[in-house]
Amino acid sequence: MNTNTPMQQQQMRRATYLAVAAATLLIVIKLIAYLLSGSVSILSSLIDSIVDLFASGINLFAVAIALQPPDREHRFGHGKAEPIAGLAQAMFISGSAVFLVIEAASRLLRPEPIQHAGVGIGVMVMSIAITILLVIYQRRVIAATGSVAISADSLHYRSDVLVGLGVIAALLLDSLLDWRWADPVIALIVAGYILYAAWQIGRQALDQLMDRELSDAERERIQQIVCGHAQVSDLHELRTRASGLSQFIQLHLVLQPEMTLHEAHHIAMQVQQDLQQAYPHADIIIHQDPADDSGDNAG
Repeated sequence: MNTNTPMQQQQMRRATYLAVAAATLLIVIKLIAYLLSGSVSILSSLIDSIVDLFASGINLFAVAIALQPPDREHRFGHGKAEPIAGLAQAMFISGSAVFLVIEAASRLLRPEPIQHAGVGIGVMVMSIAITILLVIYQRRVIAATGSVAISADSLHYRSDVLVGLGVIAALLLDSLLDWRWADPVIALIVAGYILYAAWQIGRQALDQLMDRELSDAERERIQQIVCGHAQVSDLHELRTRASGLSQFIQLHLVLQPEMTLHEAHHIAMQVQQDLQQAYPHADIIIHQDPADDSGDNAG
C-alpha cells in the first residue's frame, strides 16, 4: 500500500538522490585527506562515509520499490523491500567496522605521526558543513512525508556530525599535544558506533520482516482513538504490523447488537477515518461484532 501523494514521492526520491550525491562527495574529499595525513581517525570517517553511500544507495533502491503501488503479485504492496535492504546494510556495515577495528588496533600498537593535520581538519569541517545541509533538507522531507526510510538515513547522517567532531579532536590532540594514541582510540570509538548502528538497522529490519507488532505506545494510541467513539463499546483482536512506509491495522469493533447494519457500518467508517488521520500510511481493516458475541477482549 502506498498513500503518498506524487509531490511527496518526488520529495522522497530527491532526498535519496541528494544523500547519495553528498556521500560520494564526502568520500572523495576524505580519501584525499587520508592519503595526505595517514590519520586512522580520518580513515574511520572515510569508512563511515562509504557505509553512508552504500546505505543511501540501498535506500534509494528500496524507496523506489516501496513506492510502487500494490499489484496482482504483491497485493500488500512492496514495503518489505526496505527491511530486506536494511539487512544487507547491517551486514556490510558490520564488516566495515571489523576492518576499522583491526586497522585502529594495529595503529595503536605501532603509532605513526599524522601528516598535514591542518588539511585533515579543513576537510572534516567541510564534511560537517555538507552533512548539516543534507540533514536540514532531509528533516524538511520527513516533516512533509513521514518517511521511515529517510528518517533512519537522516539519523545516521546526524550522528556523522559527532563523528566528524571526534576526528577533529583527534587531529588537534595529535598535532598540538603529540598524543599519538588519540587518533586510533577515537577510530575505535567510531568503529563501536558503526557496529551499534548496524545492530539497530538489523533489529529494525528483522522486526518488520517478522511482522512484529507496533510498539505498546502505538497500540495504546490506537485503542484510545477507537474507544473514543461514544457508540463503540470496546475492541478486541487488535493486530498491527509495519512494512516499509506502511502500517497494517486490523481490529474488531464491539457494538450494541440492536444496531442496524447501516449504523454499524457508519460507525466503523468514522473509526477508520480517525485512524487514517493518525496513521496516513496505514491499511486498516475493521470487523464489527455485537456486544454479546465479542468473546474475550484480547486487544
